[in-house]
Amino acid sequence: MYFITGIHTDAGKTVTAAFLQLALNADYWKPIQAGDLDFGDTDRVKAWTGTAAGRFHPVRHALRTPASPHYAARLDGVELKLEDFTLPDTDGRPLIVEGAGGLLVPINDRETVADLIVRLGLPVILVSRHYLGSINHTLLSIACLQQRNIPLAGLIYSGGHSPETVRIIGEQTGVWPLAELPELTEITPTRLREVVAELGPQLVERLP
Repeated sequence: MYFITGIHTDAGKTVTAAFLQLALNADYWKPIQAGDLDFGDTDRVKAWTGTAAGRFHPVRHALRTPASPHYAARLDGVELKLEDFTLPDTDGRPLIVEGAGGLLVPINDRETVADLIVRLGLPVILVSRHYLGSINHTLLSIACLQQRNIPLAGLIYSGGHSPETVRIIGEQTGVWPLAELPELTEITPTRLREVVAELGPQLVERLP
């Protein structure tokens, strides 16, 4: 079981979660969906992977506003609490849990996504993306995980190619990528399975 979080909101968590679901033959769970309730991240992963509906678990909190979960919940008149969240039963299958935003996104006035990760007791797969400033965001995210003693199972780069970014982050942290996903202009089950066939074996070898 792995918790997928990103260095920022648009790092590519959902594409990565879809890739991991296929590569690991896993179930998928999105605990908090803020906005896009007509076609949220669970719907996207279903469409992109073609995986059977029974391998997806219900969102615990579906919030109407695309905003930080603490604020979206306030607008809906609810308060998110850590005790709201327990891991779904997968009958022994692997589970991919996709977070909301990054590690320090608030879920209420006191707690963040990082606290939710600790609550669930899962190792993290961190999703990075190449853009100006991403080195800083990636190093900060790794430092946050280390400070809170949250196990980091690995790092995945989603989209694009920047060997220097990969090198400097690896040299400074010892964290090298599990996989580097290509930029996917069109995501279909066929295309995603091609990526899994190419990159899945090395991912499985590198995962702890």
